[in-house]
Amino acid sequence: MRGMISSDSRLSAAFYLALEEALRCHPQGIAEFDLLRLLRQQGFFAFLPPPPAAPAVLFRAHFLLFHALYRFHDHLIDTQRGQLRIGALCIRRLPWDAGCSALTRSDPLREYYLDWNNLDATDAQAVADLLAGFWRRFSKIDGRAGALAELGLVDPVDDATIKLAWRRLAMEHHPDRGGDTHNLQTINAAVDYLLG
Repeated sequence: MRGMISSDSRLSAAFYLALEEALRCHPQGIAEFDLLRLLRQQGFFAFLPPPPAAPAVLFRAHFLLFHALYRFHDHLIDTQRGQLRIGALCIRRLPWDAGCSALTRSDPLREYYLDWNNLDATDAQAVADLLAGFWRRFSKIDGRAGALAELGLVDPVDDATIKLAWRRLAMEHHPDRGGDTHNLQTINAAVDYLLG
């Protein structure tokens, strides 16, 4: 473990040992929130106040944890002792698989979290912008189900299926064919949302 952290001055050897132990004690995986809480109870992440914490403070804790997880994952791969599945909802240590090392080195998230500049350059406004972007994407995903329902569809569907359903409904609801203008506008708005 010591060689793994030699260039990781922001995280201590004790932190990595606690992280490894926490993952060992949760073989089925542990959520990020629960892992942060467990490590905080052991004296790490002392800068985290009791909930609710400011988004910038939470981002700092999240970044530090994911940095450590990707470093630990690389260490496990390099020593052929295992690998990690890293996600916010489940962080899990898995057995060594010889085929995993080549695949995991080109992960864009790994590259992001291993670059300290991404933490240093992210101030409170940048965190607010990240959260706003997340909520915009989330509402678009959430709105997708409603837009598909307007067209009589459910996921998984491709763009061609969406266009075909829209054409059929547009012909059916077009005012020139005895349809309703409001229904046609709703159908058009749904397809614009889905394909826009």
